[in-house]
Amino acid sequence: MITVQDSRGLPLAMVRSLLSWLVQGLMPRWVRGLLLGSGLFLVTLGLAVSCQAGSSPITLTMALSGIESVRWQPVIAEFERQHPDIHIALVEAHESTDDLEAIYADAFEQGNATFDLVYADIIWVPRFAAAGWLLDISDRPSAEDLADFLPNDLEGGRYQDRLYRIPLRSDIGVLHYRQDLLLQANLPTPTTFDDLLTTAQTLRSQQVATWGYLWQGRSSEGLTAAFMEVLAGYGGSWINPDTLTVELDSPAALQAIQFLRRTITQGIAPERVTTYSEEETYRLFQDGEAAFLRNWPETWATVNSSESPISGTVAIAPVVHAPGQESRGCQGGWGLAIAASTPHADAAWTAVQFFTQRQIQRRFALEVGYLPSRISLYSDPAILQHYHHYPDLLSMLERSVRRPAIPQYTQASAILQRYLHAAITDRLPPEQAIQAIVQETQTLLQGDT
Repeated sequence: MITVQDSRGLPLAMVRSLLSWLVQGLMPRWVRGLLLGSGLFLVTLGLAVSCQAGSSPITLTMALSGIESVRWQPVIAEFERQHPDIHIALVEAHESTDDLEAIYADAFEQGNATFDLVYADIIWVPRFAAAGWLLDISDRPSAEDLADFLPNDLEGGRYQDRLYRIPLRSDIGVLHYRQDLLLQANLPTPTTFDDLLTTAQTLRSQQVATWGYLWQGRSSEGLTAAFMEVLAGYGGSWINPDTLTVELDSPAALQAIQFLRRTITQGIAPERVTTYSEEETYRLFQDGEAAFLRNWPETWATVNSSESPISGTVAIAPVVHAPGQESRGCQGGWGLAIAASTPHADAAWTAVQFFTQRQIQRRFALEVGYLPSRISLYSDPAILQHYHHYPDLLSMLERSVRRPAIPQYTQASAILQRYLHAAITDRLPPEQAIQAIVQETQTLLQGDT
């Protein structure tokens, strides 16, 4: 049973409801601002959870998005059956990754010991570790166990050569395509940017697809990830995390912006693609509205489900690139970290080991479609029976491009998104957008050095 309860047995349902209303935007903005600004609510929740410290069993609290909490409940129930002395309490956040990050950050910044476990996006680790919010777990896992994790996923949990997060699920940007449409038109799967534009235009002209190519153009982290792939596909880079140098003043950056803009001006992507996130693009794709889609591999399981109108017609390929360059999908993924402020570090480590073990990752892969972060599962017979493309994904993951591992990542990404979005909506010339990104980001990075 997943509950938050104080040492006197009084349920904290009211506190959980208030937090749910808060993070989902179901209360007036002025109230939300007052609560977050004063920290009173997080103090209340922190005190309530801290009452568990002297009681038995131990309660470990972490925050998940609404859909994630539903998916996690069976594995949490299994954990509690095997560890009756430890309970897991969930705080449900809005679906947005940004909202979930804010829930954790607000609590830590207020100095509250609200959370024991941190379900962390790969891009949060540098910020959270640099702020002292995460426990250094470098000495806890064995070398043998770490060897089974994908190197890029494992590296995403490190900061300054110390380990703070164990990967639970991997992710990478890929190209979904309607293999039935390509077969009917006798066209090969595109591998370059020009191939994609030409093939998409051909399929549109044959009126077999409303749109040729969908991608995430809304000013959000989805846009950053999509841009990173195109940038890398032209041989460019964004920020050097070792020197904190912004490297966007390059032909590759200009070509990347021009490609994204061309998908719109040539009618291959709708004008409204600049307002689309992962959710809108996959729904349009699932409705049969497009031939190609840039998204994460979890989408494949959804669009090929028995309830999908295009079930059985969708395949996955690497994201496209320029001639002479290689495909590099954007590295994503989630893992578990331990809050530095937790009074239950050993119990939290027990939970991290359980939820990141091979059997649990296998279960998530089969039941939800999450990409495992353990290498051995990419040759698991049961998984391959459902996902025959997993060996191909493994090779893509090995050459993925990582977003810069810097503590200022959130601010840097916001700068990139703002000016990039202005460029793809034709409100700012690409050259001017690039210069603004370079100047503001360099100022940001130099100001923290």
